[in-house]
Amino acid sequence: MSSSRILGAVLGASLSFALLTSGLALAAGSHGGGHGMHDMKIGKPGDPAKVSRTIEITMYDNYYEPESLDIKEGETIRFVVRNAGEFVHEFNIATAAMHEAHRPEMMMMMEHGVLEPDRINLEAAKAMQASMGHGMHNEANSVLLEPGKSGEIVWTFPKHADLEFACNVPGHYETGMHGKVKLSH
Repeated sequence: MSSSRILGAVLGASLSFALLTSGLALAAGSHGGGHGMHDMKIGKPGDPAKVSRTIEITMYDNYYEPESLDIKEGETIRFVVRNAGEFVHEFNIATAAMHEAHRPEMMMMMEHGVLEPDRINLEAAKAMQASMGHGMHNEANSVLLEPGKSGEIVWTFPKHADLEFACNVPGHYETGMHGKVKLSH
């Protein structure tokens, strides 16, 4: 890992901790609107029988490997995502604006104890669900993983879109945990 990535990981963890402990409330809106499932311009859940290839994604603390993706328009991809970092990370496919809209929702999950630095607290998610009507989310364009865990997404990409993949855990996007999705003919 390069020194800039180590610095990014430290800054991301520090920013997450600072935001969490400050009690800063960035949003109080409903959870789920930022994942993009309501905006099919980003693509749609893919049919596993139509997968053209599998791309392995490794999430480290504040960066991904690979750093960007080359996808054909309309292609259906199976993403096998592994969290090799020490913190909870997300792999989420959306536009930059959708990621920005989603980050306050992730902050709210952190404020309610659902997202801890290195684990997802399902009991806190149930409590948040009971008190606010929403807690954990399960959207087809996103996977949220604890350290050492793996998950999959099957996604069909649109013909035209300006997409990126990102981690919206507070502080992670800001320290560089995002990459471009390049769509080609």
